[in-house]
Amino acid sequence: MRDQDLERVRRLPLFATMDDAGFDRLAPISYLQQFPAGVHLISEGDQADFLHVVVEGSVELYATGNGRETTVAIIQPVTAFILAAVLKDMVYLMSARTLENSRILMIPAGSIRETMETDTAFCQAMVRELARGFRSMVKTVKNQKLRTAAERLANYLLVAHEQQGTGGQVKLPFEKRLLAAYLGVTPENLSRAFKTLETSGVRNSRTMIHIDDLSALRKMAQPSPLIDTPEEW
Repeated sequence: MRDQDLERVRRLPLFATMDDAGFDRLAPISYLQQFPAGVHLISEGDQADFLHVVVEGSVELYATGNGRETTVAIIQPVTAFILAAVLKDMVYLMSARTLENSRILMIPAGSIRETMETDTAFCQAMVRELARGFRSMVKTVKNQKLRTAAERLANYLLVAHEQQGTGGQVKLPFEKRLLAAYLGVTPENLSRAFKTLETSGVRNSRTMIHIDDLSALRKMAQPSPLIDTPEEW
């Protein structure tokens, strides 16, 4: 890595508190690479050989089975994936591909495990990241099992509206086919969900969603901090 990249990586939450000696061991064998959209990064069933950290951009985690494919999670900065497979020295349970131009930090899995044994602060950071990933996954499961498709979509739009801060509008960051998979519905059910939300002041215009009545949408969605609050570091 270049010196400026080393400084940036050192400031990331995963590495900010670790010993200099531990970081100096990891840095020469790590790679910070730029990938265009659509690049396949890992495959489910393959042995976990690297820990991947999304520094810029976004990555889709997905799985396949019986001729079907579904999106499991959308990973955004700064987040590691798939940490559990790295720590247990096992195979990946999901595949990953970039959704846009992304910068990915890649660290050999064996070196991650060795450094955790000798660097307490680094070990604690890895545990916190693992806990964050677990809590995010639980929230995803609750969202899909406790809500209708329209309720899932409504809450997604509320969170996106708050994050984007664009009064009355939400720009979808990816195509609706991917949004449907992320929400755990078919494209047809997503279309029906948008139709249902029209009564709550939502107008669907390709990638730009207009929210005419935020209060009505919030009343319909009934957001919960135990599901909809993003997990922070």
